[in-house]
Amino acid sequence: MAWMLAGALLAAVPRGAQAAEVEGVKLAEQISVAGQPLVLNGAGTRYRAVFKVYVAGLYLPRKTHSVDEILKVGAEPRRLQLTMLRDIDAAEFGKMFYRGMEDNMDRNAFAKLVPGVMRMSQVFTDFKRNKAGDVIDIDWVPGTGMTIHVNGKSAGEPFKEPEFFAALMRIWLGTKPPDWKLKDALLGKAEGAAS
Repeated sequence: MAWMLAGALLAAVPRGAQAAEVEGVKLAEQISVAGQPLVLNGAGTRYRAVFKVYVAGLYLPRKTHSVDEILKVGAEPRRLQLTMLRDIDAAEFGKMFYRGMEDNMDRNAFAKLVPGVMRMSQVFTDFKRNKAGDVIDIDWVPGTGMTIHVNGKSAGEPFKEPEFFAALMRIWLGTKPPDWKLKDALLGKAEGAAS
């Protein structure tokens, strides 16, 4: 009888109140972007060599293991949340993004996005340094475009093109991600992934 009561109490806890934890970073199981609910698809740690750089969490309208489905941006929002685990020069961070996009696109498609890539590099350069604990939210907001917020503060005008957001997501989910374990974790496939 006690186990039934415990089960009923656990079922009554709202999903948004639960959290996944990666490297001590708590990620809500459910959030809202542009008034629409999103669920945590997966989360993991980005390593560079042996160093832990950040924890990434991918939020989608519904869970999926399909990269193609995630990259189809349109009428539903998405969020990639990065929580820094160490201090890193913002210009270096911007170069990591640039290289990640370039590695996961053909040259012609990448060339068309260079103005947006340069603008994004400037966004990171303006912040000078990303510090341990900083939270970067990269959102696709239907009707607005891709927005970037650092610690809740807007980092410039939205990037209107859905192709730019999809290209950015390929850094982590493309055919040449910088960290395969993180890709699997974001897709909810890795053992211990927050899914």
